[in-house]
Amino acid sequence: MSIFKLPDLGEGLQEADIREWHVKVGDRVAIDQPLVAVETAKAVVEVPSPQAGVIARLHGAAGDTIEVGKPLVEFEGNAAAAAAPGDGPAADHGGARSGAITDTGTVVGAMRAGSDVVAEKATQVGGNGTGLKVIPAVRALAHRLNVDLSIVTPSGPDGMITAADVQRVHRVLTDVGPLEKLKGPRKAMSRAMSQARDEVMPTTVTDDAVLHAWTTPQDLTVRLIRALVAGVQAQPALNAWYEASEMGRRVLDKIHLGVAVDTPDGLFVAVLQDVASRSAESLRSGLQNMKDAVRSRNVPAEELRGYTITLSNFGRFGGKYATPVILPPTVAIVAAGAIRDAVVPVDGQIVIARVLPLSVTFDHRCVTGGEATQFLAAMVADLQRAT
Repeated sequence: MSIFKLPDLGEGLQEADIREWHVKVGDRVAIDQPLVAVETAKAVVEVPSPQAGVIARLHGAAGDTIEVGKPLVEFEGNAAAAAAPGDGPAADHGGARSGAITDTGTVVGAMRAGSDVVAEKATQVGGNGTGLKVIPAVRALAHRLNVDLSIVTPSGPDGMITAADVQRVHRVLTDVGPLEKLKGPRKAMSRAMSQARDEVMPTTVTDDAVLHAWTTPQDLTVRLIRALVAGVQAQPALNAWYEASEMGRRVLDKIHLGVAVDTPDGLFVAVLQDVASRSAESLRSGLQNMKDAVRSRNVPAEELRGYTITLSNFGRFGGKYATPVILPPTVAIVAAGAIRDAVVPVDGQIVIARVLPLSVTFDHRCVTGGEATQFLAAMVADLQRAT
């Protein structure tokens, strides 16, 4: 047999989800013929055949996750396997085969029967300091029923999880149906949020921009980008990358703006390059092309990395203020809420004007509160201009 392993898909990706097989066992394929479509955190990728031959086995079904370097397809014959240098023989997860070690169940040595009664001792669940306790028998019951003990509320003494607690959660999980494993962009979002939680010290400042001077229709997103550029010009410290291992920052000259795009598949952050030097027309066309590419999952990988500061215009869905999440190595993200009418003072007069709520979250490890508030003040001042 010749084993083809999932190749390196680039961008440091270590796994992919099988989206659709294009072949089946017994099919004869040609070299470079598409074998399978896999979904990574960034795109849907077609994996071509490294050789011509007959398919003997497919490793995994649609929806399964395959790690880079693990078996993907087996071919009949003895052609050289398309494996990474240094890889050993692939593990077979589908049952005993030639060369596999089979457990015959033989017991080595004598077995002694005892009459001692051993009381089961409770052990703690997890290492997060929750104080939940469980005895081995209940832990085994949870394993058999596929219940995660960390989601079980204990009813026993001193935080003890009982068999009844596990059975109660099992009934609830049975009613709601099977667990939906996160795939593709949603899995990547989950990991990115966990990284942000672990690595960033976020602090948020907020303010309102009064748009009373806007007497003609304005492109809100383009105005927000222009205001963000004004904020960076006033305080360049927010357009930076922070390197935690070196406890240092790199303040960047060009502003490569990450724009958060919400899709049914999950959240993407795509990049508009060098926004400070682009016209309003260039920004608008770039934004539209970006959204079209993200929603069709055809966005090039290089347009999903390298941003230096992020903008989230979440207000089109609703909400006023936010505590948006900073993705390392960037140090700041701007969030714009929904425009609302409000009674505000303008030039000594009380008027009803449109108000745009703004939130700036910054990494307090390398950005000071003064720098963040000066950045936000510059944004507000630019937005409150007529044009």
